Amino acid sequence: MAEAGRLILPAGRARRLPVHPVTALRIAIIVAVLATWEAVAASGLLYRDVVPSLVAISRALVETLSDKLFFWHLGTTFYEIGIALVIGGLSGLAVGIALGGSKLMEKAFEPLLYYLGPTPKIIFFPVMIMWFGVGPGSKVAMGAISCFFPVALNAAGGMRQIDKILIRVGRSFRANTWQMVTKIYLPAMRHPIINGVRLGLGVALIGTLLAETKLSNRGIGFLVIQAYSLFNMPQMYSLIIILFVIAIGANALIGRLGGLDDIKRF
Repeated sequence: MAEAGRLILPAGRARRLPVHPVTALRIAIIVAVLATWEAVAASGLLYRDVVPSLVAISRALVETLSDKLFFWHLGTTFYEIGIALVIGGLSGLAVGIALGGSKLMEKAFEPLLYYLGPTPKIIFFPVMIMWFGVGPGSKVAMGAISCFFPVALNAAGGMRQIDKILIRVGRSFRANTWQMVTKIYLPAMRHPIINGVRLGLGVALIGTLLAETKLSNRGIGFLVIQAYSLFNMPQMYSLIIILFVIAIGANALIGRLGGLDDIKRF
């Protein structure tokens, strides 16, 4: 009877792992990477301080986060990326809706986006400097043009996936263009748009930071290239870690706001 009682217990309670296998694998990979890094740093195989120890990087990370001037540079970068994301995202969304809603526009212009999309946007930086100067404007422009293409292409693909019945319902109620966009298109395209914004945020971050490393006296990109020029490798790696954590947090936040993380868990 005791055996029978144990057999009817819920399976979830009988065998519940303390850590999810995916989480355990991620932790194992991180530990392996950190252990390999520390081993290379201690081996002396590379030039001194090219691969600093984790202790040196941690010390530099604490010093960086304790410096008030760092947060001023961080705010400058946030401002540039935020404005770039708004400009590039909204313009990409408008172009994507136009391309996805018209066969003529799709055939005429969408191939150009596919050709220009993979092009390294840093080649446009001299043009941005001539147009917007050496201040934040050229960095914002670099981020915006980088963000534009993934948002536009994802929005165009999302437009073509909208159920035609929804479009006919909107037109049967004589909805104008603005009402069609806000009531029909955008709700139905939420997931492609969020994916586009996620990709756009990543490339906007890259474009802005590249521009800051080339010609700037402010921003995180400037701090990274300054640390590299002074061969302050621990500080450079600490800045990279901070950017990495911020990018992961922003990406996760966008996904959660869009409901994509809930879908993956389901």
